[in-house]
Amino acid sequence: MIYEDLTYQIIGCCMEVHKELGKGFNEVVYKDALEIEFQMNDISYEREKEYQILYKGRKLPRKYNADFVVFNKIILEAKAIDKFSSGNLKQTLNYLAASKMRLGLLVNFGEDSLNYKRVIL
Repeated sequence: MIYEDLTYQIIGCCMEVHKELGKGFNEVVYKDALEIEFQMNDISYEREKEYQILYKGRKLPRKYNADFVVFNKIILEAKAIDKFSSGNLKQTLNYLAASKMRLGLLVNFGEDSLNYKRVIL
């Protein structure tokens, strides 16, 4: 499994946020809390990292903004929804393709228990 130890640390932070806040908040609240949790655990991250999309070598006007890039290796897409949809998975795959990264974490804070998926490109 790629980046197993790093993934374990990230999911641990997500679990702590969910344990503290529970479900029911807007997505941005969980992102704000997760940012604090990353800082408290000395985890390197970038929030709302922008990625350019290329088409035949030319930049498109639209860009992707990944919720978090953690350890400069893992895309983290945070949700606060009833359950994952295929669109959430496709979005994470698109972020991976645009960033040229191999691993994404799709995390949902909107359920009774934290739900997450590892997404590999």
